Amino acid sequence: MRTWAIANQKGGVGKTTTTLSLGRGLAARGYKVLLIDLDPHASLTRAFGVPVEPVPQGVQELFATPPHAIAELSQGSTIPGLDCLCAQASLATLERRSANQPGLGLALQQALARHGDRHDYILLDCAPTLGLLMINALAAADRLIIPTQAEPLALHGLDGMVRTGEMVERSRKRALPISVLPTLFDRRTRAGNETLKQMQDTHGSRVWEDAIPIDTRICNPAALTVPLHGEDYPGRGMAAYRRALEWLLADEAAQLERAA
Repeated sequence: MRTWAIANQKGGVGKTTTTLSLGRGLAARGYKVLLIDLDPHASLTRAFGVPVEPVPQGVQELFATPPHAIAELSQGSTIPGLDCLCAQASLATLERRSANQPGLGLALQQALARHGDRHDYILLDCAPTLGLLMINALAAADRLIIPTQAEPLALHGLDGMVRTGEMVERSRKRALPISVLPTLFDRRTRAGNETLKQMQDTHGSRVWEDAIPIDTRICNPAALTVPLHGEDYPGRGMAAYRRALEWLLADEAAQLERAA
């Protein structure tokens, strides 16, 4: 089982769309995939049409005493091979609990260890906040994927997220490969092209050489939870995500080969 954290401390960069697109692509390749919503705003949960009232069981129960099992909490979707684990607004209260409940920073890692190999890939959709939930995700992840807008104001958030990933890697003494995925790219603008080049110059091979273009067909994450028959999801945005997934899987294979 491989765990990917999709995170950025800046909001509005396409984290949920990236999580769904990569998860959908992995499922189309025949993998069993679980998407975990770690954002109290529950955008991923809403995309799957899960009602927020009554409050569903989900991530909050992983932090309970005793914790629930992921297999008891996850829900199937209409897309074969793609399951989800819901977020709840009450996740926002975990920060207060952490002062009196030691060990919460590793709760997700421990839950995934108990889950075993029921899924091939776990994708963690993180909130745009460096707090307990993101620390849980980074502690548990085998890879950090940073979606980031190809615009100048996004560069500061990218730099901060890379530093956070490197800090967590040193702390846990286990490799945390970082992959930067440029998103919402408008090739027609000078600012977009200059920003993409600056990302590549600063972060080198960590940055995908291509970019996810602006595409209104994937602006609504709920559209990505609808199964299709025959051809895969249409549009240049999803086509770019398929290429990005090939890049990620190739890099993952190379990392595993070097580790072996």
